[in-house]
Amino acid sequence: MPDDLLGSLIGPTPYSSIWVWIAAGLTVLTVLWYVGVFWWTAPGRTRSEPSMIGAARVALQRRRALRAIQAVQNGYRAGQLTATAVGAALGEEVRRFLHDATGLRAEYVQVPDIATVAGGVLAPAAAVLADLEDVQFNADSTVDVVAAGRAAEELVRQWT
Repeated sequence: MPDDLLGSLIGPTPYSSIWVWIAAGLTVLTVLWYVGVFWWTAPGRTRSEPSMIGAARVALQRRRALRAIQAVQNGYRAGQLTATAVGAALGEEVRRFLHDATGLRAEYVQVPDIATVAGGVLAPAAAVLADLEDVQFNADSTVDVVAAGRAAEELVRQWT
Protein backbone atom coordinates (compact mmCIF):
# COMPACT_ATOMS: atom_id res chain seq x y z
CA MET A 1 0.00 0.00 0.00
CA PRO A 2 1.47 3.31 -0.96
CA ASP A 3 2.17 5.85 1.76
CA ASP A 4 0.99 8.79 -0.29
CA LEU A 5 -2.73 7.97 0.34
CA LEU A 6 -2.45 9.14 3.95
CA GLY A 7 -1.55 12.60 2.71
CA SER A 8 -4.89 12.97 0.91
CA LEU A 9 -6.99 12.10 3.99
CA ILE A 10 -8.23 15.02 6.08
CA GLY A 11 -10.05 15.33 9.39
CA PRO A 12 -13.68 16.35 9.88
CA THR A 13 -14.83 19.64 8.40
CA PRO A 14 -14.66 22.43 11.01
CA TYR A 15 -17.83 24.22 12.11
CA SER A 16 -18.78 27.29 10.20
CA SER A 17 -18.03 30.52 12.09
CA ILE A 18 -21.68 31.55 11.65
CA TRP A 19 -22.67 29.12 14.43
CA VAL A 20 -20.40 30.88 16.91
CA TRP A 21 -22.04 34.23 16.04
CA ILE A 22 -25.55 32.74 16.30
CA ALA A 23 -24.74 31.27 19.73
CA ALA A 24 -23.27 34.58 20.93
CA GLY A 25 -26.29 36.51 19.63
CA LEU A 26 -28.77 34.19 21.32
CA THR A 27 -26.83 34.44 24.58
CA VAL A 28 -26.88 38.23 24.42
CA LEU A 29 -30.63 38.24 23.64
CA THR A 30 -31.33 35.93 26.59
CA VAL A 31 -29.36 38.14 28.97
CA LEU A 32 -31.09 41.27 27.67
CA TRP A 33 -34.49 39.59 28.08
CA TYR A 34 -33.85 38.82 31.75
CA VAL A 35 -32.42 42.28 32.42
CA GLY A 36 -35.54 43.82 30.84
CA VAL A 37 -37.91 41.63 32.85
CA PHE A 38 -36.15 42.44 36.12
CA TRP A 39 -36.04 46.15 35.28
CA TRP A 40 -39.72 46.46 34.30
CA THR A 41 -41.03 44.39 37.20
CA ALA A 42 -38.77 45.69 39.97
CA PRO A 43 -40.65 46.68 43.12
CA GLY A 44 -40.69 50.41 43.71
CA ARG A 45 -40.04 51.23 40.07
CA THR A 46 -42.11 54.15 38.92
CA ARG A 47 -43.94 53.68 35.71
CA SER A 48 -42.36 55.74 32.98
CA GLU A 49 -44.91 55.70 30.22
CA PRO A 50 -46.11 58.41 27.88
CA SER A 51 -48.69 60.67 29.47
CA MET A 52 -51.41 59.70 26.99
CA ILE A 53 -50.99 56.01 27.80
CA GLY A 54 -50.88 56.76 31.53
CA ALA A 55 -54.06 58.82 31.33
CA ALA A 56 -55.82 56.07 29.40
CA ARG A 57 -54.63 53.46 31.91
CA VAL A 58 -55.94 55.48 34.88
CA ALA A 59 -59.25 56.11 33.09
CA LEU A 60 -59.70 52.38 32.47
CA GLN A 61 -58.85 51.56 36.08
CA ARG A 62 -61.26 54.22 37.30
CA ARG A 63 -64.05 52.87 35.09
CA ARG A 64 -63.43 49.30 36.29
CA ALA A 65 -63.41 50.38 39.94
CA LEU A 66 -66.60 52.42 39.54
CA ARG A 67 -68.37 49.48 37.89
CA ALA A 68 -67.30 47.18 40.72
CA ILE A 69 -68.39 49.65 43.40
CA GLN A 70 -71.78 50.12 41.70
CA ALA A 71 -72.20 46.33 41.45
CA VAL A 72 -71.56 46.00 45.20
CA GLN A 73 -74.04 48.79 45.96
CA ASN A 74 -76.65 47.19 43.71
CA GLY A 75 -76.11 43.87 45.49
CA TYR A 76 -76.70 45.58 48.84
CA ARG A 77 -79.86 47.32 47.61
CA ALA A 78 -81.16 44.00 46.26
CA GLY A 79 -80.57 42.37 49.63
CA GLN A 80 -77.93 39.95 48.35
CA LEU A 81 -75.14 41.38 50.54
CA THR A 82 -74.95 42.23 54.21
CA ALA A 83 -73.48 45.48 55.49
CA THR A 84 -70.35 43.61 56.60
CA ALA A 85 -69.86 42.11 53.16
CA VAL A 86 -70.43 45.50 51.52
CA GLY A 87 -67.83 47.12 53.78
CA ALA A 88 -65.32 44.40 52.90
CA ALA A 89 -66.00 44.50 49.17
CA LEU A 90 -65.94 48.29 48.93
CA GLY A 91 -62.76 48.50 51.00
CA GLU A 92 -61.12 45.94 48.74
CA GLU A 93 -62.15 47.81 45.58
CA VAL A 94 -61.00 51.19 46.90
CA ARG A 95 -57.65 49.77 48.00
CA ARG A 96 -57.20 48.00 44.65
CA PHE A 97 -57.90 51.25 42.82
CA LEU A 98 -55.47 53.16 45.03
CA HIS A 99 -52.79 50.57 44.35
CA ASP A 100 -53.41 50.73 40.61
CA ALA A 101 -53.51 54.54 40.51
CA THR A 102 -50.55 55.28 42.79
CA GLY A 103 -48.40 52.16 42.73
CA LEU A 104 -48.40 52.07 46.54
CA ARG A 105 -49.39 48.80 48.19
CA ALA A 106 -52.58 50.24 49.67
CA GLU A 107 -54.00 46.76 50.26
CA TYR A 108 -51.54 46.18 53.11
CA VAL A 109 -51.55 49.57 54.84
CA GLN A 110 -53.41 49.80 58.14
CA VAL A 111 -56.16 52.43 58.20
CA PRO A 112 -54.51 54.59 60.91
CA ASP A 113 -51.34 54.73 58.78
CA ILE A 114 -53.07 55.63 55.50
CA ALA A 115 -52.72 59.38 56.11
CA THR A 116 -48.97 59.24 56.74
CA VAL A 117 -47.73 56.60 54.33
CA ALA A 118 -45.62 57.84 51.39
CA GLY A 119 -45.84 61.47 52.39
CA GLY A 120 -49.62 61.50 52.66
CA VAL A 121 -50.37 60.46 49.08
CA LEU A 122 -53.24 58.28 50.28
CA ALA A 123 -54.52 60.78 52.88
CA PRO A 124 -57.70 61.69 50.96
CA ALA A 125 -58.80 58.05 51.21
CA ALA A 126 -58.32 57.76 54.98
CA ALA A 127 -61.82 58.84 56.01
CA VAL A 128 -63.54 56.61 53.44
CA LEU A 129 -61.45 53.58 54.38
CA ALA A 130 -62.04 54.25 58.10
CA ASP A 131 -65.81 54.26 57.52
CA LEU A 132 -65.66 51.08 55.44
CA GLU A 133 -63.54 49.36 58.08
CA ASP A 134 -66.02 50.41 60.76
CA VAL A 135 -68.90 48.95 58.73
CA GLN A 136 -66.97 45.75 58.13
CA PHE A 137 -65.71 45.04 61.64
CA ASN A 138 -68.11 46.84 63.99
CA ALA A 139 -71.49 45.18 64.41
CA ASP A 140 -72.82 48.29 66.21
CA SER A 141 -71.60 50.71 63.55
CA THR A 142 -73.58 53.88 62.99
CA VAL A 143 -72.02 54.51 59.59
CA ASP A 144 -74.57 54.51 56.77
CA VAL A 145 -73.52 51.85 54.26
CA VAL A 146 -75.14 53.65 51.32
CA ALA A 147 -73.39 56.92 52.21
CA ALA A 148 -70.08 55.09 52.61
CA GLY A 149 -70.59 53.54 49.18
CA ARG A 150 -71.31 56.94 47.66
CA ALA A 151 -68.21 58.35 49.36
CA ALA A 152 -66.09 55.51 47.95
CA GLU A 153 -67.53 56.11 44.51
CA GLU A 154 -66.84 59.85 44.77
CA LEU A 155 -63.28 59.20 45.97
CA VAL A 156 -62.55 57.04 42.93
CA ARG A 157 -64.27 59.48 40.59
CA GLN A 158 -62.26 62.49 41.82
CA TRP A 159 -58.86 60.81 42.34
CA THR A 160 -56.06 62.50 40.42
